Amino acid sequence: MASRNPAQNRYLRRFFPAILLYVGVLFGVSWTVRTWHPTGAGLVILSVLPALPIIGVLVIIGLYLREERDEYLRGRVVTAMLIGLGGVMSVATVLGFLQMNGLLGEISTFWAFPGWCFFWGMAHCAMALRERGSAE
Repeated sequence: MASRNPAQNRYLRRFFPAILLYVGVLFGVSWTVRTWHPTGAGLVILSVLPALPIIGVLVIIGLYLREERDEYLRGRVVTAMLIGLGGVMSVATVLGFLQMNGLLGEISTFWAFPGWCFFWGMAHCAMALRERGSAE
């Protein structure tokens, strides 16, 4: 496996703390809401808190794209991001029509970011497999 370049190292140094913060905040907020049953502004603030590290992750991805000097790597990440976006939008469209016709109940928009990450990751895997196959 090839070593990482400086932009990739900076990305990972930023990404992992942000994801750990997200997990910690998510569990902390969930526990607080279940235990204390806040209302009003307190509940609004608690509800927004887990989104902040996710927004940070999106900024971190943007910083990586700006800092990555290898056009091939940058293009590969952008391609995977677009595939991820297309996957989420496709699923959302199908689910929306199912909901519109009363065939499906409400699905939380919370799943948009994890869905995008899933499709983004699958795109990376597919591109890596394709490259590996063409190299053999």
